[in-house]
Amino acid sequence: MKFIDGRLLKQMLISSANNLYNNYPSIDALNVFPVPDGDTGMNMNLTLQSGVKEIANRNEEDASSIASAFSKGLLMGARGNSGVITSQIFRGFASAIKGKEKLTPVDVANAFYNGSKTAYKAVMRPVEGTILTVIRESSDVVVNTIDDNHSIEDVFKLLLKEARNSLKRTPELLPILKEAGVVDSGGAGLIKIIEGLYSPIIGKFINKDEDISNEVNKDKDVDQNNFIYKVNFILRVGTSDAKKPFTDSIYERSLKRFGNNIQINKRDNALIEVEIDTLNPGAVLTYSQMFGEFANIRIVNNNEKFLLEKAEDNTPLEQFGIVSVCAGNGIEDLFKSFGVNQIVSGGQTMNPSIEDIIKAIKSCHAKNVFVLPNNSNIIMAATQAADVIEGINVLVVPTKTIPQGMSACQAFNPDLDSSSNYEEMKKAIKLVKSGSVTYAIKDTVIDGVEVKKDQFMGIEGKAIKVCVDDKFEALYSLISSMVNDESYLNTVLTGEDISEKQCSQLEEKLQNDYPEIDIAVSRGNQPVYSFLVGVE
Repeated sequence: MKFIDGRLLKQMLISSANNLYNNYPSIDALNVFPVPDGDTGMNMNLTLQSGVKEIANRNEEDASSIASAFSKGLLMGARGNSGVITSQIFRGFASAIKGKEKLTPVDVANAFYNGSKTAYKAVMRPVEGTILTVIRESSDVVVNTIDDNHSIEDVFKLLLKEARNSLKRTPELLPILKEAGVVDSGGAGLIKIIEGLYSPIIGKFINKDEDISNEVNKDKDVDQNNFIYKVNFILRVGTSDAKKPFTDSIYERSLKRFGNNIQINKRDNALIEVEIDTLNPGAVLTYSQMFGEFANIRIVNNNEKFLLEKAEDNTPLEQFGIVSVCAGNGIEDLFKSFGVNQIVSGGQTMNPSIEDIIKAIKSCHAKNVFVLPNNSNIIMAATQAADVIEGINVLVVPTKTIPQGMSACQAFNPDLDSSSNYEEMKKAIKLVKSGSVTYAIKDTVIDGVEVKKDQFMGIEGKAIKVCVDDKFEALYSLISSMVNDESYLNTVLTGEDISEKQCSQLEEKLQNDYPEIDIAVSRGNQPVYSFLVGVE
């Protein structure tokens, strides 16, 4: 094969997204840190699905148009560092082939090389032994090998071979990978993408494992990706008339057959709140009803909502606005009490997309907007959102934790200008020690600390300080290691698994244990983490 046109490129891109979709759980499982947030595969999967949404009904013959549309979809849907880096690879790819109707082997080689360069530029401090290394090493070999005498098959065969070899070397570049006995998860995801791109070239288009129709082989009058209804409901699971036992992971994965922008929040052991954008609300409700009974149902037509959102707003712009990313209604309420204007739902296990952050920034209706990512895996997406928006001065405060975000909010002063506020907020986050308590998802050894599955870990920053059977014991040990003679405030946010009674008992104990320190225990109701701790 001597060239790739738009139709073939479309098949290749959708095949790559399908292959990643089929394998993202195994990518998630490569997560080194033993916390229940291995979301690299999911982030890359959702990012690529956003790209597919942009090209599913396009039938351009020229490769440039397809690549550009796919890149745009990836950029808006990018989630987490792995998703943003993936979007940047394809952004560089699309830029390199701009205006080209057909791609020669040399064009493809140059495009991947440019994708690597673009991805590196997007990362402030590139780390080797990651997806960046895999795309750089493989594209370097390809661009220096491929010439006009080679075929398209030669390009991808070589790219895939070199990428696999590079992935095998990642543990030698990142000691933490070697200690855990795994390769880099982002690099592994990239391999699945390249495999999917290569398959249609050799006549083996990859379909999704689940029974979801693809848009490659047939045209449709209705865009299956145009999910025009937002369905929100509260479901009481495990009732006597339930036809199926409820399992979080299986239920969430199955919902992806019906739509996107899925959010599932547990209210307690029996009640879950679900939100999903879908083309067929009836199918969602029928499927969900097999797990229990509805306590509340609400359906909104997104098209009508979109028209309302687009209506011209002539009210004067505010001087400042603040956007915060967080999960848990208690934490949301705390941020709002600190003056946050818009909440983006998400965090450690559910990274928001760039588009989610952009919408929140615009909803502030302000000249200057501060964004608090509150998670190291969201900072890059927030930065990309800031770069995309025009007409608003967006400042991303690099908060990596919820306690840092709260300190940044409290440092904000409406009487200062945006630059001064930005500097003061950055200073504030440096004064906070952040910790957390959550359960381990596997047996492992991290930095010499032995971790057993289902035990509770006390974590400060990225360091596991303690791993024991009891979550409260983990908390007390963690706080003891974080507090010193200069500490004056200890904030604890309790998760959704902590009762009101336990919360009161905890506050009383901490006040007795640390009489010289101000103790603030609040219900955060965050998922996954039993406790979030801030010490100042």
